[in-house]
This record gives sequence, structure tokens and C-alpha cells, in this order.
Amino acid sequence: MLLLPLSWLFAGAVALRRSLYRRGVLAATRVGAPVVVIGNITVGGTGKTPLVIALAHALAEHGRHPGIVSRGYGASGDAPREVKPGDDPADVGDESLLLATAGVPVLVARDRVAAAQALLAAHPSCDVILADDGLQHYPLARDVEVVVVDGTRGFGNGRLLPAGPLREPQPRAEEADAVVTLVAEAAPREPRAAGEDGRRTTMTHMPIAFRNLADPSRSADPSTWPRGTVHAVAGTGHPQRFFDLLARMGIEAVPHAFPDHHAFVPQDLDFAGTGAIVMTAKDAVKCARFADARCYALDIRAVIDPALVALILERLDGRQAA
Repeated sequence: MLLLPLSWLFAGAVALRRSLYRRGVLAATRVGAPVVVIGNITVGGTGKTPLVIALAHALAEHGRHPGIVSRGYGASGDAPREVKPGDDPADVGDESLLLATAGVPVLVARDRVAAAQALLAAHPSCDVILADDGLQHYPLARDVEVVVVDGTRGFGNGRLLPAGPLREPQPRAEEADAVVTLVAEAAPREPRAAGEDGRRTTMTHMPIAFRNLADPSRSADPSTWPRGTVHAVAGTGHPQRFFDLLARMGIEAVPHAFPDHHAFVPQDLDFAGTGAIVMTAKDAVKCARFADARCYALDIRAVIDPALVALILERLDGRQAA
């Protein structure tokens, strides 16, 4: 309650800023290719990065040539930079390295307009840009907005920062073209019936395999890990989601939560009597340089509703026709 006055001030600033862009007082830049923004209205992780990767794959399967732009949280320097697998996460950001696994061009910069322009200059065949975590980056004009919601936490107490978790008022999500809710177990259903436009869909995170960081060719059988010797590490926006996923997989692990984008050092993994250390793929890119044979990354993929892809393609086709 003590933070409510600050929350009201924040709400006023947010409303004013958006109004200036909507009225054209502040200009939004079109970059020469349609832009699909994937973002959220809450702080903390909602599963945007796996969704961006899944959409990049889906659009490529439909004959498009997508590229990705991102702020590159934690990246050094302000100039646009193309991300390549194997780059130092301190230079390009941890999530950017995960985005690079999509197999499409990834450009990072604080200025998303500059990143998009650099992407198109370097890759002229790119015909659609996915803007990761760009919902509040209004200088970049967008053609499709996708809002991601954590099905477990929802919108919290419904209040704006700092009295609550919201970056923008809750009705803002309803203004987007699509709302995708991350759910724990129920798989998205197959393509929607006639008349259902796919504006509200769900997605899940499906575990693929454990990847040994010291020797990627080494297979993992979690059933052989002695009980009480498995430690789980998560430096994400919502660490408990990772711990819950391991529990659903039948893996009993001692949880170790770290701040989002934590810069790991070897001492962070110094657990006594450890049979295995499991972590998210996001954390693995920062631990790979000093990981030993005990360290495994759990790779996942977002399973999305085909209706979401159909909706995005419809919006893109309509924009091109116009």
C-alpha cells in the first residue's frame, strides 16, 4: 500500500508515453519488413524466448525468412551486433545465444529500430522480423503483437510497478493481436474449429533431453542419479518453473535459485556430494566455459497451437495486401 502513490505516478508516465506514440507526437519507425512483437506486461519470465524460437521455426516452415531482434540484456556496447553460436554471453547476452539456436539471423541492440535496420541490411532476404521482449519498445512500429502470460502467476495483484508486477495496465493485453498463456502440463489442442481465430491460445515447455556441458556426446539417464545428489540451478525470471518441471519428470533435486541473468562463477556450482547439476539452457551458456562432467542442461522446446501461427500469417498477408 505504501508503494501505491509511486505506482500511480508510473501509470501516468506509461499512459502519457503510449499516448504520444499513438497520436504521432513521438514517431514509430517502419523498417521495411513486417514486425511481430512478442512481449509481456509483467516483469519476470513468462517463456517468451522459447516462443520466439518456436515462431521462427514455424514461419520458416511456411516459406518465410524470419530474423530476430532483441535488446540483448547484459550485452556490452550499444551498436547493433549479430549473434553467433559460441559468442561470449557477456558480449551479446544469455537469451540472445538461445535465440541464435533458432537457425535464423539474430541482431541485438538497445535500440531495436537500429537492430532491425542492421538485420535487413545484412540479410536482405529477411521478410519478417520477430522482436523479442519488444512490447513496450514503441519506437519500433509493429504489425502483430503477441502477449505472453504465465498461467501460474497471471497478472499478480493487478497493480503496476512498483506496487505490483505490471509494466502496463492489464487491459493492455486485450489490445494485442494474440495472447498466449504458458501452462504447465496440458498440451495445446490441434487447429481450431471454423470461426475460432486463435487469438487466445496456450503453449507448454516440452523437455527434450539432458545435454552434458563437458561432453555433449555423453547421454544422461536421470534414473541412475542417486537420490539426494542432484542439484538444480536456475537463474531465470521464474526459477520455480524449472524446479516444477524437474519434479514432473520425476527428478528429485535440491533447488538453487539465482537472480535473472545471473553471471555464474565456478563457486556457484560448488555443491558437496553432487552426482549431477542440472540447469536451464539459458544458464548453461554462462556455465559452459567452466562446467565439468556433473553439469547438464535441460533443453526444452515450446509447443504452440497451430492456430497462433495461422493468425500471425493472416495478419502478415493482410498487411502485405494493403
